Amino acid sequence: MSQRSERRGIHLDQSELLCSKGCGFYGNTAWHGLCSKCWREENQRDKQKQIQDDWALAERLQREEEEAYASRHQRAQPQPAITPFNKFEERKTKEKSSKVNTVTKFFSPSTKTPPKKDAALFESQSSPSPSSSASRQPSSDSDHATREFIDFLKPLKPGREIFKQCRAFTESMVYKRDLGADELSECVQDFYQNLSDRLHTHFKGSSDRVESVMDEVEKYMMTRLYEEVFCPETTDDEKKDLAIQKRIRSLHWVTIEMLCVPVDEEIPEVSDSVVKAITDVIEMDSKRVPKDKLGCITRCSKHIFNAIKATKREAASADDFLPTLIYIVLKANPPRLQSNIQYITRFCNPSRLMTGEDGYYFTNLCCAVAFIEKLDGQSLNLSSEEFELYMSGQGSPQRPQASGASSSSSPTSSGSAALNQVHKRLDLLTGLGVRQERVMEEARQLESDLIDWTDGVEHKVQDVLERFPLETQTPATTTATGTPAASSAIDSDNVENDLLPPPLQPQVFAG
Repeated sequence: MSQRSERRGIHLDQSELLCSKGCGFYGNTAWHGLCSKCWREENQRDKQKQIQDDWALAERLQREEEEAYASRHQRAQPQPAITPFNKFEERKTKEKSSKVNTVTKFFSPSTKTPPKKDAALFESQSSPSPSSSASRQPSSDSDHATREFIDFLKPLKPGREIFKQCRAFTESMVYKRDLGADELSECVQDFYQNLSDRLHTHFKGSSDRVESVMDEVEKYMMTRLYEEVFCPETTDDEKKDLAIQKRIRSLHWVTIEMLCVPVDEEIPEVSDSVVKAITDVIEMDSKRVPKDKLGCITRCSKHIFNAIKATKREAASADDFLPTLIYIVLKANPPRLQSNIQYITRFCNPSRLMTGEDGYYFTNLCCAVAFIEKLDGQSLNLSSEEFELYMSGQGSPQRPQASGASSSSSPTSSGSAALNQVHKRLDLLTGLGVRQERVMEEARQLESDLIDWTDGVEHKVQDVLERFPLETQTPATTTATGTPAASSAIDSDNVENDLLPPPLQPQVFAG
């Protein structure tokens, strides 16, 4: 029982984030734990081995064909069946050399177009090509990215050649839409690598200048190629998106306590940081450039660290960060999560994924998604029966019915602490609603009583007025002699009785 009550934290050693070959760069689950450099080397070795195997197979088939042909026709001159294979190898070699020499004449001055110094430098290059379907219908985002790219390259000496090479490459990618995602990624990564090497030679090792140029190159190229390379039809990215979305929905019952997340959402500052983190990871899907998508992940991660720090009143650790990131992903359920991860992996500048905070946070996000995909009852300190019951929707973690020792001994007590608080809040809201309804009813009764009282007072006043009518008197007019004249409407006798003094009575005086 004590073993069940112990909470199982989600720990991730920092070495697990690095490349499995020990080169020191960050790895990626999409590359089987390797960094982009080691993955490319492994991929090249595998392809070279495949070419050698194909060559050996072709030679063996050729010999068998020649022997069968000689045995059937007994001719001294065998038919040269190796020619088609030689042409195939020649074509593959030419394609490989064309990739490597994409920017061979990168810094060589153009003999056809003289150099210019004003905005018209790029006009001939920035005009859309009639042969490109992507250029025939440019989007507003592509036009804006092109203009910004031109403005950025104007002060640079090799800016014209950079733009010409980038534009030619993006247009050539339109005709490769039928290739697989890995082949498209390899083309883009080869272009990045060759361009970066040339820039390092030109700027004499100034890494900051090279990175700034590569950022703008990535922004320009991927804005124009976004519709072509994001979630292509040749991949199962959309199927993976639906699978992870359904998986996260089925885990809606997972609480903070189950993941051992050191975050208290009842603190306003913490709650605000959690909301901002959720917003940032959802906003990732609205960006078109891999760098911008990584920026959303980085901002989300920083909000997570702020929430942990506000809760613990101390700096957050890596063991605190990963469980909180998993919790944020479960609450946010970001749209097209797998497609965005694959898009960043395939087409982002590889140096950004291998080092820096962007690469670190992106690697943690990949680990969080992998953890969600493999989440089981043991990870949440639940039995397999309880986990399957909650996943199927037939049950949910219930709040404990008793307090004290009996409550703490319940296997789901700690897991339903958050639900207990939710039920308390709901009960409080229900009580407040009843009290508000009671107050409103008494207010309506008071309003009715006031109306009845007003009507009663008016009725009584009207009754008194009817029983005792008022008698009005006309003011007396003054005559010419100065004596007031009596009104004709007033009884003269009454007037005399009212106005004249009483008559004098004769008095008898004694003696």
